[in-house]
Amino acid sequence: MFEDSLEIEYLPELTEPLFIAGFDGWGNALDTSWGMIDFLIRKLDAKPFGRINPDPFYCFDEKRPSVIINNGILEDVELPDAKFYFAKEKNSNRDIVIFKASEPSLKWIKFAEIVLSVCEKTSVSKIICIGSMYDNVLHTDTVISAIASSRKILETLGKKSINHTTYKGPGGIHSTFSHEAQKRGFEFINLWCHCPHYLQGTTHFGLLFHLGNIISELGGFPLETDELAVTWNEINRQIQDLINKNPELSGMIEDLKKNNYRLKKGEADPGEKQGKIIKFENFRKPVKQ
Repeated sequence: MFEDSLEIEYLPELTEPLFIAGFDGWGNALDTSWGMIDFLIRKLDAKPFGRINPDPFYCFDEKRPSVIINNGILEDVELPDAKFYFAKEKNSNRDIVIFKASEPSLKWIKFAEIVLSVCEKTSVSKIICIGSMYDNVLHTDTVISAIASSRKILETLGKKSINHTTYKGPGGIHSTFSHEAQKRGFEFINLWCHCPHYLQGTTHFGLLFHLGNIISELGGFPLETDELAVTWNEINRQIQDLINKNPELSGMIEDLKKNNYRLKKGEADPGEKQGKIIKFENFRKPVKQ
């Protein structure tokens, strides 16, 4: 059953490939994980070379297929996707393998084993897994935390102001995948972007800009990210205008700033959250990308 789940069109010949994975679902707050993956695929001109058959790994009544019906004719059924891409890097000695998938519903270990088999087939040695979560941070913050396969990597990340994660609780596919990678001897970094819990309906391009530069440095390949900064500057301006015109939102932001200050001094509960939500899609103006 699972032996037939991996569908590879061809195996590209790659030089010291870096593997970058992003998952939709629980660990994709503000579309930061998939947003980064989509950006990499576009900017690096990455090409698909394989996929995982979704049937054994997804509950379709939870992650429903998308159907296309045109004037009474069923044209297509789009199932949850798990695709592999590759990019040849002309300006560095490292090529890239990119994996984009929805978080599976079932058989996480087997799913991870299949993905890691592709890493082995393409001679990957380093893995970067991207996740994002809601937290008590401001929309102007660019907070990223990490777990890694060695203290040496954590020391390198610390020099880039990336926090070391301390956590006990429910996990996503990212941790299961990284755990299986570690057991097989892969070097891995699991990056988590911290998104403001009060902001919904937009991609956090400010975090994407910061994340893209970090991945470029860690991976040793060039990545042009200026367009992310330009887009975020405009979105951030719109958010700030909205906050300035709304006393309730402005008060919530000030309370959050005070709570974060108290938290740094050990005087606040990190679980405290404000209840107000900015559904930004109801307010924002289109931004050209």
